[in-house]
Amino acid sequence: MSPGRSTRNTRKTAYAVVLVAMGVALAPYTSFPIGIAKVNPTQHFVNVLAATLLGPWWAILTAAVIAVLRNAMGVGTLLAFPGGMIGAFLAGIAFRAVRRTWASAAGEILGTGGIAPVVSALLVAPSLMGKSIPLMALVPSFLCSTVAGALLGILALRLLQRADIVHL
Repeated sequence: MSPGRSTRNTRKTAYAVVLVAMGVALAPYTSFPIGIAKVNPTQHFVNVLAATLLGPWWAILTAAVIAVLRNAMGVGTLLAFPGGMIGAFLAGIAFRAVRRTWASAAGEILGTGGIAPVVSALLVAPSLMGKSIPLMALVPSFLCSTVAGALLGILALRLLQRADIVHL
């Protein structure tokens, strides 16, 4: 018998809370500057897990809560919002379409490494941060962070599958 909607939502909420806790707890130890951005590969690791285990909408919510808390703790910037949320969404959509963990990682890398720097440079930095950031100054930072985190996310998912903890 499959679990009811209420049980599924409770389980997804619990997973999201644990992922947020991981993202926030590890942020002070994994955030560091690359170029002009403060990057956090843990965010992208969590995005791949959230997108694969929970789907795109829960992944966006998880990324948004982590960004809020990282900013409140002083270990993030406003660039964490597009950097985390766009990648999380595309990772969830890609996994949903292909049902492979590599697709989730590819969506994360495309969203965070390709689209988020454009949104950050053209919208977030000038309007919310009051500064101009060159697009090509953000791309290497975002790409390094997301590739490292996405690869760790794939590894974690494979280990969780091998340990028979998750079933994808």
